[in-house]
Amino acid sequence: MRVLLVAYGSRGDIEPMLGLAGQLRESGAEVRMCAPPDFAGLVEAAGVALTPIGRPVREMVKGAVTGTAPRPPEGLAERAAAVTATTYEAVTAAAAAGCDAVVATGLFPAAAGARSVAEKLGVPYVFVAYFPSYLPSPHHPPSALPGRPFPPEVSDNQALWDLDAGNQNVLFGTGLNAHRATVGLPPVDDFRDYVLTGRPWLAADPALGPWQEHPGLDVVQTGAWFRPGGLPLPAGLEAFLDAGPPPVYVGFGSMPVRDPQDVARAAVGAVRAQGRRVLLSGGWAELALTDDQDDCFRIGEADHHALFPRVAAVVHHGGAGTTATAARAGTPQVVIPQMADQPYWAGRVAALGIGAAHDGPEPTLASLSAALGTALDPRTRARAKTVAGLVRTAGSAVAARLLLDTV
Repeated sequence: MRVLLVAYGSRGDIEPMLGLAGQLRESGAEVRMCAPPDFAGLVEAAGVALTPIGRPVREMVKGAVTGTAPRPPEGLAERAAAVTATTYEAVTAAAAAGCDAVVATGLFPAAAGARSVAEKLGVPYVFVAYFPSYLPSPHHPPSALPGRPFPPEVSDNQALWDLDAGNQNVLFGTGLNAHRATVGLPPVDDFRDYVLTGRPWLAADPALGPWQEHPGLDVVQTGAWFRPGGLPLPAGLEAFLDAGPPPVYVGFGSMPVRDPQDVARAAVGAVRAQGRRVLLSGGWAELALTDDQDDCFRIGEADHHALFPRVAAVVHHGGAGTTATAARAGTPQVVIPQMADQPYWAGRVAALGIGAAHDGPEPTLASLSAALGTALDPRTRARAKTVAGLVRTAGSAVAARLLLDTV
């Protein structure tokens, strides 16, 4: 059996797919992946062959968060159409050696290109969301698309999702259908329904991100997809951890921030104000140490499954994977959301009582100190330990079995 995994987005879109890839390979399946070239080293280190999709996405993500990247001459609809076509080409090339199923996640225009390939080949296609509010439901509103805000007088969730469907048809559906005409496929009437299908998967833990069922969509919630942990931590990091009490981890993964220097100063100052040591992760935010005091240590890559149980709190951007890994470790969190699913996870962390949701994407010394005060409260740690016992760890295995049964 040959499975093609397609993930167009940041590292948070790639990591769970690698968890699924590992389970599929254990079952004897051959796995390939299509993803942005930024993650070639990550994917190939996991033993999965990669066919890159288009150009690196790091600058695109940075521009979306900071608003500092130069605006391209084409509009959103044109850029989306290009992503659809580029993804179609990459997936077609990756499937040339044979393909029995396509699993896609990330940006909808890329997933639409992946589904077109699956349709052309006549093989099963599955769309995967990592958080519930990415999927239409009367229980939560959609996020507005750039340049197409919702009318302020409309507040009903179902009405907003209906508007969202129309917006996606205008912005994304036209480009998809233009491309499909060039490859001999018929036009699609409803872009969003085409991408999602009537039975999308939700790779989120039911305790952390529960799906509220409704008749409009048959969602399969598998649980979060984790990669196997247990990689050794770098020697310098081990020495820092052993040299004193558990530090507070601060990192934003593959998510840039608007002002790295301000964020680093606020983070280091707020952690020190709590009497804690600081573990600073550089990442795409490019966070750097603010001085040479020995209570701070900067790291690059590190296995979060091995690291998070050994820190006092995790301050992060609120990606689905980081949130779930910290919750699984039973470590309190402070979520500073920047975009996409991150406000959702910030809200869930606060609602569950396992940490604090920072108000807005730009922390100050005062605002982060207040959030850390909540996260480092012994009652929060006790609650985080309780919730950790509810987090399921077999989501990727569940998904692999479902896929094998589908094929």
